[in-house]
Amino acid sequence: MEQVISRSRAGIANSRIICNTYLLLTLTLLTSTMTAAIAMNIGAKPVNWLLMLAIFIGMPFIINRFRNSLWGLVLTFVFTGFMGYVLGPILNLYLSLSNGPQIVMQTFATTAAIFIGLSAYTFATKKDFSYMRGFLFTGLIILLLAIIANIFLAIPLLSLTISSVAVVIMSGLILYDTSRMINGGEDNYIMMTVSLYANIYVLFVHLLNIFSALHSSE
Repeated sequence: MEQVISRSRAGIANSRIICNTYLLLTLTLLTSTMTAAIAMNIGAKPVNWLLMLAIFIGMPFIINRFRNSLWGLVLTFVFTGFMGYVLGPILNLYLSLSNGPQIVMQTFATTAAIFIGLSAYTFATKKDFSYMRGFLFTGLIILLLAIIANIFLAIPLLSLTISSVAVVIMSGLILYDTSRMINGGEDNYIMMTVSLYANIYVLFVHLLNIFSALHSSE
């Protein structure tokens, strides 16, 4: 009887984490959309890549430090708001192309389809993708080094290769993180939100690069 009660409580707690995660994820994506729109409307200049990289990598660690307090929520919105602002000048750059609106809309639709599709698959199968952890995090390190190298090398083919690999890795991370949430691998909805948000953000940015390259070759 105690085991049944314990399982029931665990199930309720896990359902609460899932609901809170997707609610907060929706709010953070709306926050990013708003700050991206502001940056676009004021014609904001691109953010220094070193600052952007430092915030993108460092802020999740700071948020983790305050994960169980109100400050964790506040910092999450600061983080996603800043990343939305960073995205504004990038979107303006793509929208300035002759087929820019088409590229952005295709990127948005594809990002949404990948996230919803992979999330739905994980929920339906309830598979445990924890075995992918080593491969994904090794891939992330290699991807980061390649991105930094290509900032200086500026090789178009390497850029496209990096983006293609990034899409694969982010798709894997969506599976991994969603599986973690479903199977109780993460008990904090703030950190779960930050992980999923980062996956979606990186996926979107690299799909922009891929669709831009595909359209330019037409």
